[in-house]
Amino acid sequence: MPSVAQPTGVVEHLFRHSSGRLIATLARLLGPDRLDLAEEAVADALEQALRTWPHSGVPNNPRGWLFRAARNRAVDLLRRERSLRDKLPALVELDHAALDGDSGQDDELAMMLLCCHPDLPVPAQVALTLRTVGGLGVREIAAALLTKPATVAQRLTRAKRWLRNSGQPLELPPPEAVPARVDTVLSVLYLLFNEGYGATSGEAAVRAELCGEAIRLSRLLLTDRRTDVPRARALLALMLLQASRLPARVDERGDLLLFDEQDRGRWDRSMIAEGTRMFAAACVGAERSAYHVEAAIALCHAAAEKPGDTDWPRIVELYDQLLTLRPSPVTRLNRAIALAMVDGPEAGIAELERLGAEPRLREYPQLPAALGALWSRAGRPDLAAEHYRRALELPVSAPQHRFLRRRLAECG
Repeated sequence: MPSVAQPTGVVEHLFRHSSGRLIATLARLLGPDRLDLAEEAVADALEQALRTWPHSGVPNNPRGWLFRAARNRAVDLLRRERSLRDKLPALVELDHAALDGDSGQDDELAMMLLCCHPDLPVPAQVALTLRTVGGLGVREIAAALLTKPATVAQRLTRAKRWLRNSGQPLELPPPEAVPARVDTVLSVLYLLFNEGYGATSGEAAVRAELCGEAIRLSRLLLTDRRTDVPRARALLALMLLQASRLPARVDERGDLLLFDEQDRGRWDRSMIAEGTRMFAAACVGAERSAYHVEAAIALCHAAAEKPGDTDWPRIVELYDQLLTLRPSPVTRLNRAIALAMVDGPEAGIAELERLGAEPRLREYPQLPAALGALWSRAGRPDLAAEHYRRALELPVSAPQHRFLRRRLAECG
C-alpha cells in the first residue's frame, strides 16, 4: 500500500537527489539538443506528484513512479514532434532501473561534463550545471554567483542554444578531454554545497538536501578514475567536515547559531572522521588546491572541542595561502574575521572597511553583518546598529533576517 506520510517532503527529496539523473537519462535518449524537453517532462512529473500524492499517498517506489510519469510526459511531448518520433520506441521501453547502477551514474556524470564543455563560457557552464544537475533556480544561482537573476537567465538561454546547435552527444568524453572540465564541475558542486550550508533565500537557514546532493555528486566523481583526482577528494573532505556541523547550526526554531553558540556535542563525529580520512587521501602526491586549504581550515574548527581551543593564528595563515591560490573578496572577508580573533576586532574592522569598495560585495549582506558583529565586540553598539541596518536592506533568507534583527535589538 502507498504511504501517506510527508508527500511534499518526499517530492523535495526526490527533486534534489533524482531530478538531475532523471533529466540526464531522458536527455541521453532524446539528445542534449532537447534538454529543454527532458527538463519539462521531469518538472511536469514533479508537479503531478505534488498534486496527487497528498491525496493518494506516496507510492511504495516513489522514484520509479516519478520516472514513469516523466517518461510518459516525454512520450506525449515527442508525439507532437515528427523529427523525434523515431526515438519513441526506445523511450517507451526505458525502465526506471536505468536510473540505478552504473548506467544511471554514467548518464549523470556525462551530463555534468557536457554542461562544462570548454566551448561554453565558464559562467554559462556554471549556471547550466547548477540548473540542470543541481536543480537550483535562477535566483538561487544568482545569489551563489553574486550576480543578477537576469544575467543568469541570459546565460542559461545562450547555453541551451549552444547545446541545441552543437550536436554534442551525451556521453563520457575521451580521457584527454576530461581534465579541462573537472575544475568547473568542482566549482559548481562547491557553490551548490554553499547554497545549502547558508541558504540565501527562503524560510530555511540551511538546506541540508542541497548539501547532501553536493556530497552525492562529489562521491560520483570519485567513481571514475578520470575524475577521481586529489582536488576532487579535497572538496569532498571539505564538504563532509562542514556538513558535520549542520545538526548544530540552527536552534530549535530553525534560526542560525554562530560557532561559539553551537552545541559541539551535536556535531557528527562519524562525518568528521570520514572527512579527515578523505583529506588524508587527497594529500597523497604533490597537488595542492584551494579545496585542500579550505579543508584544512575546516579541520582546524573540527579539532576544537570548545571555541577557545580554535587555532585562529593557523587559520589566518591558511587564509593567506588561500588568497594566493584563489584570491576573492569573500576569502578576504573570511580572513578579516579570523584576524579579528587573533589581533582584536579593530584589526578585522580595518580589513573589512577596505573591502567596502569591492563591487562584488555591494549587495553581499555578510559584509555589513560582519562589521556589525566586530563593532559590537569593539564596544560601539551605535556603529554596529548602523551596519546591521544596512545588512537588513539587502536580500537575505527569512532566518538570516531574524538573526540580524536580534543582533540589531541587542545594540539597544
